[in-house]
Amino acid sequence: MNAAPFSLKTYLEGRKHIINASLERLIPTDRSPAARLFEAMRYSLMAGGKRLRPILTLAAFDATNKTGLPLERAMPFACAMECIHTYSLIHDDLPAMDNDDLRRGLPTCHKKFGEALAILAGDGLLTLAFEICSAFEEGHAAPAEVRLRAIHVIAQAAGMNGMVGGQTADMELEGTNISFQELDYIHDRKTGALLRASVLLGGILAEAGPRDMQALVDYGTRTGLAFQIRDDILDIEGDEKTMGKARGSDERKKKATWPAVHGMKQAKERMQELCELAIQDIQILGDQATPLKAIAEYIMKRDH
Repeated sequence: MNAAPFSLKTYLEGRKHIINASLERLIPTDRSPAARLFEAMRYSLMAGGKRLRPILTLAAFDATNKTGLPLERAMPFACAMECIHTYSLIHDDLPAMDNDDLRRGLPTCHKKFGEALAILAGDGLLTLAFEICSAFEEGHAAPAEVRLRAIHVIAQAAGMNGMVGGQTADMELEGTNISFQELDYIHDRKTGALLRASVLLGGILAEAGPRDMQALVDYGTRTGLAFQIRDDILDIEGDEKTMGKARGSDERKKKATWPAVHGMKQAKERMQELCELAIQDIQILGDQATPLKAIAEYIMKRDH
């Protein structure tokens, strides 16, 4: 009997379900004097979203897991990536940064809870990510040296040489005549670093060999840039209701984007080229990488 064809929609829904169940357990109901902090953290963490970063971690783990290791080994790190991503969104939305009122169709964290609590909620989610990665769970935890390597990858991707550095460059170069190299610097760090790290984590936790890890590095780098280019395109052409936020914010803030620097035609062509190359990068992983290949195709077609 032939196996049923792979359905990305079914795969994403299934993975999103188990990730959301794990995220739900991370922030329990609290009645202490800090109860509003817990509420703000949960509000932003559970406000929807594609869960693409944790899904990439699980997909890369499955693609390189050749010894039957349990998926639970990767789950804390997958959840950590969503915590860090959510923290970054909370802080990006603040008046001192992008000053956005809506996120995923809902009031942003600072609009609902105030600026001070939004900053603390972001801080709480960032530190929670490292708490869950360093916790030990009998029977499922990876060896200490594997977890240490994974934690280092997360910290590097989120910090001054990754997302925070990219965000800083984005702010500093707003409204300037930016070079192609500066644009690549921003996109590779602001967006690409966390997406690449999400993929690498799966390989690290599966204890993949050097050849497989290089395939994941290349795939993660290309899909990370393609994702940001698609974001830039959607800010111009996307549907506001589907995206859950206002369109045209990049142009209003004079942000450097691929369409602004290279033109819309070139942006779309580059995005497609990157996704096609990313799929080629993981051919060596065989059928186990089918979800990763499908996600690369999804990235260039997504509408939010």
